[in-house]
Amino acid sequence: MNALTDLSPSLTQPRLEPRPLDEAVYARAQTEGMSELQARLLASRLPGYQGELAPLVSPSLRYLAHPEKLKDGRLAAERIAQAVAEGESIGILTDYDVDGITSHVVIRRTLVELFGVPASKLHSLIGHRIHDGYGISLPLVERTLALKPEPTLVITADCGSSDEPRIARMKAAGIDVVVSDHHALPLEGPPASAFACVNPTRDDCAYPDKTIAGCMVAWLLMSLARSVLIEWGALSEATPKLSPWLSYVALGTVADCVSLGGSPANRAVVSHGLTLINRMDAACWRAMAARLGQDSVPFNAETLAFQMGPRINARSRLDDPYAALHFMLAESDGVATRQLNVLDDDNQSRKAIEADMAEEARAFAAEELAANAPAVVVLLEDGHPGVQGIVASRLVQAYGRPALVLTQAAQPGMLTGSGRSIDGLHLRDALQRTYELAPEALPRFGGHSGAAGVGVPREQLDAFKAAFLHAVSEQLGDTPLYPRLWTDGELSIAQLTLSTLSEIEALGPYGREFDPPLFEGRFIVEALRPVGADGTHLMLELSMGPVTCKAIWFRALTPGELPSFGVGDTLHCAYKLNRNRWRGRDSLQLMVEHASPLA
Repeated sequence: MNALTDLSPSLTQPRLEPRPLDEAVYARAQTEGMSELQARLLASRLPGYQGELAPLVSPSLRYLAHPEKLKDGRLAAERIAQAVAEGESIGILTDYDVDGITSHVVIRRTLVELFGVPASKLHSLIGHRIHDGYGISLPLVERTLALKPEPTLVITADCGSSDEPRIARMKAAGIDVVVSDHHALPLEGPPASAFACVNPTRDDCAYPDKTIAGCMVAWLLMSLARSVLIEWGALSEATPKLSPWLSYVALGTVADCVSLGGSPANRAVVSHGLTLINRMDAACWRAMAARLGQDSVPFNAETLAFQMGPRINARSRLDDPYAALHFMLAESDGVATRQLNVLDDDNQSRKAIEADMAEEARAFAAEELAANAPAVVVLLEDGHPGVQGIVASRLVQAYGRPALVLTQAAQPGMLTGSGRSIDGLHLRDALQRTYELAPEALPRFGGHSGAAGVGVPREQLDAFKAAFLHAVSEQLGDTPLYPRLWTDGELSIAQLTLSTLSEIEALGPYGREFDPPLFEGRFIVEALRPVGADGTHLMLELSMGPVTCKAIWFRALTPGELPSFGVGDTLHCAYKLNRNRWRGRDSLQLMVEHASPLA
């Protein structure tokens, strides 16, 4: 037996647990005309929610707060307007993930197409994940200072809040830096050298929604800059608004896993953005639809999360991120398709690297799990730094506890890592506490409640790990840690229909903190066969009484493995309802997340 098979099943087998129900929300939802199922879904996703339900169940842009409410918003917008009006050279500096790339597109398209800034006056600055690291890195600053003409204004998006030393260097060189970001600020507050810092998580910011993505902050800021330019008479009042760019904001919001729970703003931009995307006005959307097939349209939030997002992220995980930007900005279907080919190739490479790293990480995790450590921290000496976060997510799913995956950094003597969290643990707060306990072991970190990145000196690894586990224990207390799947209970035989799926879809979009409904039930296996290139997926026919449904269970098997059940066996399944579209016709399909045979 290997270390993994020696582990107690309680550490590795997920438990199905019903979502707790908020009785007050449940009653309100039914009073407001929702079906029992819809009320149940809302009540289990909005614990303690006392606001109006209408902005959540009927998302609309009218629920967006005005960008003037953003602290420093007016100051930043006026500085951008001044640069536009006076013909300054402008740098656009963003993160390399989907949120950063979509932010970049919003800012660049606004400056060029709405504000009339010549492309020759703009510099696109995106760091290399492996060579530069996250945020306003020193190599990125050096490249900025070497530009000709050197920009007099740099606008950041999805980064910058924790980069005071690098911002100070640019300020000393005569560059004003306007930070737009959504990541938590350091304890010392906004970067002192920034001309302005627009971040809804600021303690002194009155913007009502603290959970918006970086691309949404950028969209609000550029919308405000448009208003300022019109006030000054530098733009016509007929200048179009930025509404079409909400297609990009929808993608960035979904891919960055910000809350789609009690956030009217996020739900509104994703809902409206999907409507825009499905008009297929931009080449990037058309190229993706052609790649996925005609039955993939209309796109939904899951299309963005599991099809577009991973392809765009794959580029920056493995190589230079600019191909992703060129894909999003492509003006012709041919260019978009060529760039998408690059992203697709990277995504396939990423999957292979991820599989190898995840297997190695699970082996290293066994010792910590056997000791019942509150978090998994693994160092993969030969691991690819671009895939750390995905592997950490796999460990969280497998073991139900926070995970941090470290690899060698480009800087000698340093390790870099990405972490993912669980419900009940604010990961960045845990890292802040780790820094307080062992500051020399964590010189750099950043992120938010669900995900974060770290830089750790190799010689301080043991000290970092001890401090981090202590910080996690402080937050979690006696919380039992095991893999769990929260379910929405059972569906009756009569509910296994497309009309039930339509009820569910009416409450969309689904995403982080507003998970797609997961049901549980007992089914008899009528047929099954392994599918996929390596035979790791299962196609099934499952029956409940007189109803038989087709089902698919992805990653059900390891290569070469056979199912532990057969035709005629009864399975206890956790599953989602899915609309399977084939040649223009819809049928119900079950998406199995977990299944175990019953004696």
